[in-house]
Amino acid sequence: MLQDGRMDLPEGLDWVRASPAGRAWLATLPTWLAECTERWSLRLGPPFRYAYASLALPADLPDGTAAVLKLQYPDEESRHEADALAHWDGDGAIRLLAHDPERRALLVERCQPGTPLHELPVDRALDAVTVLLPRLWRPAGAPFTPLAEEAAGWIDRMPRTWERAGRPYERRLLDAALTLLTDLASSQGEQVLVNQDLHAGNVLAAEALPGDRGPWLAIDPKPLTGEREFSIVPMVRGRELGHSPAAVRHRLDRLSTELGLDRERARGWTIGHTLAWSVADGGVFPEKIDVVRWLLDSN
Repeated sequence: MLQDGRMDLPEGLDWVRASPAGRAWLATLPTWLAECTERWSLRLGPPFRYAYASLALPADLPDGTAAVLKLQYPDEESRHEADALAHWDGDGAIRLLAHDPERRALLVERCQPGTPLHELPVDRALDAVTVLLPRLWRPAGAPFTPLAEEAAGWIDRMPRTWERAGRPYERRLLDAALTLLTDLASSQGEQVLVNQDLHAGNVLAAEALPGDRGPWLAIDPKPLTGEREFSIVPMVRGRELGHSPAAVRHRLDRLSTELGLDRERARGWTIGHTLAWSVADGGVFPEKIDVVRWLLDSN
């Protein structure tokens, strides 16, 4: 895990070295990793290379259970990941085996074979999503942040973020997103547990798990409580199932229709949330801005 005195980080985590907070987190990782390994008597493998928001390693427990050890970067969006996994208790999501809040460490079951949903043909992947999402729509309250509260933060930050990033997209996109978020946040339907990051790379095959839980389970949730229409946003915008105007509209149409959701509300949430996440960590994500343009310029 250490190379020349530095953590052997996946390439996806290189961004943390750019900030004082990231470097401080990196400095704690060797100690926390050793402490978690000892506490849970783990045998660890090399880190998963695709991780972006946590250090994740395959782990075997003394009884032979295949698990994953995650040490989270301390961002706010994933702060209640363990609470969400405990709330779902393995129904539609991986099961939480242990949690160390002080170290932001989670021990979760390992999906096997772990094939990501995006390796399926698009319509078969969407079929799986229409089965999975209703399992995750559970009533929930504290400690999860309400979507309306989170949306208020996006509305407050987006104009400043846009300016600091050098106005990377048209003002009309910003104005439309702010209006949609304001209107949607105050007029929601029933509140359930939703996930800001349920894209097709965060749903894995888990065919080897006991019971009728698979074959597809959600991982790495960034939970909120909000209306069901918000829950399809990451699947609609995610490029894992195709990045084109037609592909985005197809996902929006199929998921909203087959899940009985209000298409225009889902479209509005996708525009607002995607633009809010289009500038982050000092970088701009043009593919997210593409999605906003495509959805604004068509019905």
